[in-house]
Amino acid sequence: MLTIGQLAGYVGVTTKAIRVYHAKGLLPEPERDASGYRRYRASDAVELIKIRTLAEAGVPLARIRELRAGDGLGPALRQIDADLTARIGGLRATQERLRRLADGHLSTLPPEVTTFLGQLPGLGFSERWVELQNDLWTLVFAVHPETARVSFEDQAAMLADPALRPLVLEYDRVHDLDPHDPRVDALAAKIVSATRARYGADLPEYERGSAIPALVQGAVNASSPAWRRLDGLLRARLGVR
Repeated sequence: MLTIGQLAGYVGVTTKAIRVYHAKGLLPEPERDASGYRRYRASDAVELIKIRTLAEAGVPLARIRELRAGDGLGPALRQIDADLTARIGGLRATQERLRRLADGHLSTLPPEVTTFLGQLPGLGFSERWVELQNDLWTLVFAVHPETARVSFEDQAAMLADPALRPLVLEYDRVHDLDPHDPRVDALAAKIVSATRARYGADLPEYERGSAIPALVQGAVNASSPAWRRLDGLLRARLGVR
């Protein structure tokens, strides 16, 4: 038979936590003995370990009570385990980025992205464009690594297409134009036509459900009034918000 202090010590929780579990209906509160103390059995320690394990996994106390009262504990625990696995993977990726940062390596770009950026000057892109692309892909891979690769592969495929590459080069070159220069409107028409030919009626799903396009386009638009107007024309003609 254990006192509440002994139970807390054995299981590795505080007496306050045990009292909270009593109040929340998670752990039955034993009757007091003749001396006025509540005495706990080994079975109470086992139940307390289960509660502590679920709480440490991030399961809310109300959810723990539901799980322990219902019949679907097994499937629920497997789902919690899967969620933990995903969280651990994310934490490990964050840990790796922190280690790279501590070593003085800010860039989190995969080798293929670095190679791609190194090829841009040879394709005729301006130094300004190359620097912008480097900054944007560094940001995107750091903030949205799970969808950044899909966006990158799409852009790399665009530049590999002889019919599409000139449009991207022209996009780079209108940077310094007056926003209402006819060449901006002409480029918008060509990009809309090429986009419809490439994707059909709808843009790729990752474009609609991802924060990446807004993140990238916001930075692009901020650097050039001509690019900002071009983006507005494209959105209006493609029906993108």
